[in-house]
Amino acid sequence: MPAAPTAALKLGNQLCFALYATSHAFSRAYKPLLDALALTYPQYLVMLVLWEEDDQTVKSIGERLFLDSGTLTPLLKRLEAAGLIERRRDPKDERHVRIVLTPAGVALRRRAEKVPAAIARATGRSDAELQRLKEDLLRLRRALDEADQDCA
Repeated sequence: MPAAPTAALKLGNQLCFALYATSHAFSRAYKPLLDALALTYPQYLVMLVLWEEDDQTVKSIGERLFLDSGTLTPLLKRLEAAGLIERRRDPKDERHVRIVLTPAGVALRRRAEKVPAAIARATGRSDAELQRLKEDLLRLRRALDEADQDCA
């Protein structure tokens, strides 16, 4: 029989597992809200970026979402097939593809406005608590990014 794991190797003590399990819980909470919009969570993230600023390059969207073009391109093709965006070659540089909201994509924003408040309610946390949590998570991501660069 194997020895009992040390505290450092217990699943319940892993920060990464807490984040992983919480991510799955967020996905479950978002699913019915996004199903009503006919969007997946990654598609919703792309739309959020475009609702903030329309007419962006694929590269700039990928940078905002930490996605490479191989992951992002299929998402954009599905959004285009749904009539929410158009992909256009940049007239200034044909090598770049620009993403532009269609009227249907712009209109979807109005229906999506209820999503953040519904998710906030589902967490059972105050706005201030959620803001602090988000700031902590952003600091954690930056620290991990820096550690990753130091190891490279």
